[in-house]
Amino acid sequence: MTEFPQTRFSLIAKVQSQEDLEAWDQFVLIYRPIIYRMARRRGMQDADAQDLVQNVLIRVANSINGWEKTTPETKFRHWLRRIALNTILTALSRRPKDVAVGGSEILCMLAGQPEDESLVERELAAETKRELYLRAAAVVKKDVDPDTWRAFELTVVSGQTCDEVATYVGKSVGSIYAARSRVMRRLREQISHLQESSR
Repeated sequence: MTEFPQTRFSLIAKVQSQEDLEAWDQFVLIYRPIIYRMARRRGMQDADAQDLVQNVLIRVANSINGWEKTTPETKFRHWLRRIALNTILTALSRRPKDVAVGGSEILCMLAGQPEDESLVERELAAETKRELYLRAAAVVKKDVDPDTWRAFELTVVSGQTCDEVATYVGKSVGSIYAARSRVMRRLREQISHLQESSR
């Protein structure tokens, strides 16, 4: 679950100009996975979620020139979230009633119900954190020794103890603690860097 991240005004301006393809690519890189996971979490199959992401991005491209920050409280991510949720709910409500036995009617009924705003905000916040972690992990994993990354994965992601991992990989417990610490520090640095570059 993740919130749409803060978007730099410079990136919004470049995307609004519709001439900067690199800015649009960066925008898609940031938001595509978040929108996709929102759709999947609401019961859409992979292909349908992929189509939905395209529809959301087309709607954004067609209407982004109309978005304007009128007050300090006006947030781009709220505007984008509204477009994504409306597109998801429209897609769910237009599904044929006989898509699958024992659930399609409930999905359609739920699609017509208003979303709990606080639940959506928590979902978007968690999705943003997840996306930041995945992007940071992809960078850090390339930069560290495979054994160091494996120690991190086994202790932090899989939840094994440092003692168990040390025995499993044939290293000292101290080296497992050190490896885990190095990767966590690098991840924090990379996440900070990604957050700064998206402001």
